[in-house]
Amino acid sequence: MPTEPSPTARALRAMEILRARPGVTAGELAACLGVTERAARRYVGILREAGIPVESARGPYGGYRLGRGTRLPPVAFTEPEALGLVMAVLNGQPASADVGDLVGTALEKVVRALPENVGRQAAALREHASAAPDRFSARPDPATTGALVAAIADRRRVVVAYRSESGNEWEAEVDPWAVVVRHGRWYLLCHSHRADAVRTYRVDRVRRVRRSTHAFEPPDGLDPVAALEENLGTGWEFATRVVFDAPLSEVAPWIRPPMGRLEPSGDGCVLIGSTSNPAMYAQEWLPNVPFPLRVEGGPELRAAVAALASRLTAALAVQSVDDVTRRPQSETARSSCTL
Repeated sequence: MPTEPSPTARALRAMEILRARPGVTAGELAACLGVTERAARRYVGILREAGIPVESARGPYGGYRLGRGTRLPPVAFTEPEALGLVMAVLNGQPASADVGDLVGTALEKVVRALPENVGRQAAALREHASAAPDRFSARPDPATTGALVAAIADRRRVVVAYRSESGNEWEAEVDPWAVVVRHGRWYLLCHSHRADAVRTYRVDRVRRVRRSTHAFEPPDGLDPVAALEENLGTGWEFATRVVFDAPLSEVAPWIRPPMGRLEPSGDGCVLIGSTSNPAMYAQEWLPNVPFPLRVEGGPELRAAVAALASRLTAALAVQSVDDVTRRPQSETARSSCTL
């Protein structure tokens, strides 16, 4: 079980806080450490006794800060922090428990660098905990992701080579606004100059990234997560249009953003969007919506729904034949029992 941090551990933690938050007050430091203000000042005194310069200033804008030229030791984890880190990695990357996995290798180095009393349970957790893989998640190439994030930070336009799920490939010059992680998948939210519209691309399907010399400015007040949710169901190859014979308020809770935009239509509502995978749309998304519906478009989605309906009808037909085949035997058995 996690133990109470020692005075030395709390002093090291206090030094990390001073490094991350110059000007932190005694009250704030105490809250971070989970101790009284008097104890927080005592830990500052321990640091000074160890030769670490900690400057202090009084007044409303005062507080503690590390002196210039302070050489800090390697990052130290408490036992709960180490366990939390391992749990987060296993949750986000189940394969990290495997030997040879890129993230798993990095995590092993972190665990090995921990002091024995802190790293013991972290190592045990990594060794004995198992995580079921998420079949919907997709891990992009770290180099590709890094190139996109660097372009976002520098506000530089990029040219991306993209391959859709259906196998189509193209290049697009885009303003990369943000990288968003959603339900185990990494998306690039951007403005495509090829389409002159907002687009969301799966980062794991980006084949190449080439930085341009052109700069860009993201939209004012951009909320990357909200913008991604709004645009996930637009801009793909195959158009979709589904009409529901139920009010929008009842249908809306069943509609995921990638399915498109839901609008009122007469006494019901209509779902308008696009997809790169009509078969998935027909087999996994539409059957979960418990309302009467009509698939009006596009032709690819209608064909996928027809194929699904044919397959399910055939499954029922086989069951009916089996029932007919078995019936005479059961009737004969009953007759024998009666006699």
